[in-house]
Amino acid sequence: MNYGHSLKFGTFITPLSKAPETVVELARHSEALGYDLVTFQDHPYQPAFLDTWTLLSWVAGQTERIHLAANVLNVPLRSPAVLARSAASLDQLSAGRLDLALGAGAFWDAIEAMGGQRLTPGEAVAALSEAIDIIRGVWDGGNGRPLHFDGDFYHLKGTQRGPLPAHDIPIWLGATKPRMLRLIGQKADGWLPSIEYLQPGELQSANTIIDEAAREAGRDPREIRRLVNISGKFSPERGGFLDGPSNQWVDDLLPLVANNGIGTFILASDDLKTLEQFAHEVVPALREAVARELPEAFSEPERRRAAVRARRHTGINYDHVPALLADAVIEPGDVTYARVKSTYMRGGSPNWPACCGLRSQPG
Repeated sequence: MNYGHSLKFGTFITPLSKAPETVVELARHSEALGYDLVTFQDHPYQPAFLDTWTLLSWVAGQTERIHLAANVLNVPLRSPAVLARSAASLDQLSAGRLDLALGAGAFWDAIEAMGGQRLTPGEAVAALSEAIDIIRGVWDGGNGRPLHFDGDFYHLKGTQRGPLPAHDIPIWLGATKPRMLRLIGQKADGWLPSIEYLQPGELQSANTIIDEAAREAGRDPREIRRLVNISGKFSPERGGFLDGPSNQWVDDLLPLVANNGIGTFILASDDLKTLEQFAHEVVPALREAVARELPEAFSEPERRRAAVRARRHTGINYDHVPALLADAVIEPGDVTYARVKSTYMRGGSPNWPACCGLRSQPG
């Protein structure tokens, strides 16, 4: 099963507080090596780590092209409304390079010690679902009404919406359990597990849960990017999974694209030589192998969210915009539409997608 997502690659760097210069340098090397995305784990209760949001902001100012994300943000210790504004602000300051990956929380003793509320697994999923609604609501800057929200875990009493992010920030969820997988199908733009925590066959079964939940919610499963954290070692002889020469890595990763729909591989490593070998020897060879295996897989534009497609006007073929303009199109349902639908002289609500320069693409 392939979902038609263009192949992307990222790095997963440990945000060690004892070596901040090394962390930032590895992020800069990631950009220089051609990676699409750099990510950092988020454990706010861990003093051995830099604060992830501060690190993302600093790295954004030290780079120019690469996308940035936590892997994944600890939502129980971050107010969704504040997080939404922080994300939109950093997205603007980085020219549309932030991707938002969220987690429901896991280490509850540490979370509670930091002032967070201890939740059961079911409550944590429900709270994350509410957080997603709030984040999207704050980003809905074209809605002139204050945002009211009365949930079981979060309450907003008429907060102002905005600011608008620079691009339609994707929301990815780190998850392996069925309730979280169903939430991904219902509301998220991407699924981000770590391969080491999945049993054989679990990628396929998890995809099935996500896809079924998406269809039940009136969504197309192709809206949801499948990402995965990977790790391994390069060695002269073939060993186990991702343990061997570069050509073995290609052989190991190809089925994940062809059979499981993985569109983004994020390499967890703090070793520069490993990052270099993967970028120089695995990435181009894997792209070639995927092109041979799936020659027609990426011939159509990637699917937009159902909520965006629902705002389309009849009589316009939004899915067949010329390829040269595809990256510049902003539709009526896009989060940035409010910024371009009017000028300082005239208000409006154009039916045709607005082209206003190339916009950044989500990782």
